[in-house]
Amino acid sequence: MKNRPVLIGIGCLQQKGSFAELDEALILMEQATIAAIQDTENSAIVNYIDEIQIPKGYWAYRDPGKWIAEKHGFSGATTSVTKIGVLQQNLINSACKKIINEEIRASLIVGGEARYKKIQALKEGIDFEEMKLLENPDHYVKAKDDLYVTEELNALGMMAVGYYAILESAMRYKQKNSISDHEKFLGDLYANFSKTASGNQHAWNQKIYSSDEIRKPSEKNPRIAYPYNKLHNSSWNVNQSSALILTSEEIADKLNISFSKRVYPLISSETNHMIGLIQRPDMTNPLGLKLAADFIIETAQKNKIHPSIYELYSCFPVAVQMFSKALNLSDNINKTVTGGMPFAGGPLNNYMLHASAQMLLKIREDTSGIGLVTGVSGMMTKQSLAIWGKEPAMDFESKDVTKQAEKIELAVPMSNQKEGDALVIGCTSLYEKQNASKAVFYAEDSKGQRLVLTSTDKEIIKQVEKEECIGLKVKHSFNQALSLD
Repeated sequence: MKNRPVLIGIGCLQQKGSFAELDEALILMEQATIAAIQDTENSAIVNYIDEIQIPKGYWAYRDPGKWIAEKHGFSGATTSVTKIGVLQQNLINSACKKIINEEIRASLIVGGEARYKKIQALKEGIDFEEMKLLENPDHYVKAKDDLYVTEELNALGMMAVGYYAILESAMRYKQKNSISDHEKFLGDLYANFSKTASGNQHAWNQKIYSSDEIRKPSEKNPRIAYPYNKLHNSSWNVNQSSALILTSEEIADKLNISFSKRVYPLISSETNHMIGLIQRPDMTNPLGLKLAADFIIETAQKNKIHPSIYELYSCFPVAVQMFSKALNLSDNINKTVTGGMPFAGGPLNNYMLHASAQMLLKIREDTSGIGLVTGVSGMMTKQSLAIWGKEPAMDFESKDVTKQAEKIELAVPMSNQKEGDALVIGCTSLYEKQNASKAVFYAEDSKGQRLVLTSTDKEIIKQVEKEECIGLKVKHSFNQALSLD
């Protein structure tokens, strides 16, 4: 393959300590970039970096890429900042395609977060201001549609946990698990993730947790949205950064990059089909994910490629389950190399970059391993999958299944029914200061159209956590759930 894309540089770092010992996100990204350049073992790579892509973080810099490039000798690189709502795998796919088409020679993809420094500033009573970078990047990349339906936003706000908790309830019902059995399943799943994190030098939290510690709410592990406690949630208060450098095999040869450094992107797929969670025909089996997974599976089989190492996106347990089912993975296969987002750390909009970096390091160690990494944007709104290998077992192939999915998966209309009966299809209870404050129901009227209902009735909230409410009839009036039977 002419201009075969290859990964040649990896930077991956994190910081802990007091406020004074911590760097802001810009410096973290700079350090990860330097580490990735050094990792190639040929600093001349900077002369070939034609673009810098950065997923937007919890920071205010306009163009951190330009600041880094000007400071380190590749100021001619085009810069872009990708806003929340765009799959991080899309940055990798974009770089690979540009390398293949000779539009660029090498790409630097870097992301970082320093929310932990902000937390330490609050704890220590210190005023913290980031460096101000006011010049815009060459390109802003953003999603074309919103990630929320208004009715969902009114009931659940913008915090992801409630949406995923409702997905989890639908998954529990589909699997025919009892409430207690499913709680145990979730505890067991993430207890195994914590064991993996304990052996990962890049993991933020390396403590091993038992299933009971994860599934039972406590002062240190408060419930947030049933059945999710803090330890089921992504941990984004971290100081972490990662960077990847991709180039063509020809340039890697020209720079005498060691074969030990090279890892090849083999297959990738993504879906950007935008349907709000409440409007999906099947909430736990979005068609875009099925199409993207089928492409990955079929292309791998056709080329006799057999993934053996997995990093399934783990913002919440239901995401792991949805990818597992789409990929037909058995329960006994380890689903993470990092330890997952609650334990390895889940920095806002660039976790998949960190996950990919750690997967690539793993493949360098286990040269026979084929790694599969998945990604998510929004409320399990968009999904991506990617396969990497130590050898160029095939020419890189990628597919965006969005248009195909849009043609055959249509949004279920929202109901205009003001009162009456509806069928519950998903539910959760939301918590404030360790107290259940509101139950939220996704429901379907007699026409099959969707509603979002809420209740602050204590008995209804208890019912959500004590018995299976999905499949029950909910009596409602003006968006309020009145009773369940």
